[in-house]
Amino acid sequence: MERPGPETGTLRGARAQLEALASAHEVRGAGQAAPRRLPESWRFRPLDPQTVQRAAVLILFGRLDDRPAEHPHDVVPEELDVLFVQRADTLRKHAGQVAFPGGKIDPEDEGPIAAALREAEEETGLDPAGVDVLGALPETELPVSDFLVTPVLGWWARPSQVCVVDPTESAHVFRAPVADLLDPANRVSAVIVRDGEKFTSPAFLVQDMLIWGFTGIVVSRLFDELGWTLDWDETREHRVL
Repeated sequence: MERPGPETGTLRGARAQLEALASAHEVRGAGQAAPRRLPESWRFRPLDPQTVQRAAVLILFGRLDDRPAEHPHDVVPEELDVLFVQRADTLRKHAGQVAFPGGKIDPEDEGPIAAALREAEEETGLDPAGVDVLGALPETELPVSDFLVTPVLGWWARPSQVCVVDPTESAHVFRAPVADLLDPANRVSAVIVRDGEKFTSPAFLVQDMLIWGFTGIVVSRLFDELGWTLDWDETREHRVL
């Protein structure tokens, strides 16, 4: 995707690129595009059509006002950030992992966008009224949990305070500078070995956190599609399990 020339490296330019990406997919609800599969390097098993459920996550970009990027790059402004949560260590699935705010789409939700905003409010305390929804990306398979997940792109037009709302669900809520995520020095390949078989995913080291697995894959794909990715050493591995 081409970047807007005069706006490259500005917040306005970053928002325009995100809007263009959402418009290019033209997805506004579950089931309107073929689900994306995870890379074969990270497919532990196929999705079970008998038990599959739908979920949504909020990928919320905004302006970080208290801590600009430590590793600025021309491709994005140093104050551009994205919101993450670290899941509680006591959870049955994906314990301790960094993720986007989000969760299962409930029957009362009016689609994945409503679900993503509701879950984000419940997990971080953010005010949904301050979020401009840019659009939704195609569902992505998460076979290990039997979910089809819709990533919802948002822009934090009027940021509100965020924190851990329920310690039994989340251990940490934080905003990561996008430029630090893009920095090649912060990129690794996460590795899991199960029954002698090796699985790898793109991963990011930021603020003493490792963003890997499903979330790392979604972030990496998003940066690729936006044209933000910088060359990095995919052979540099970080053993997870």
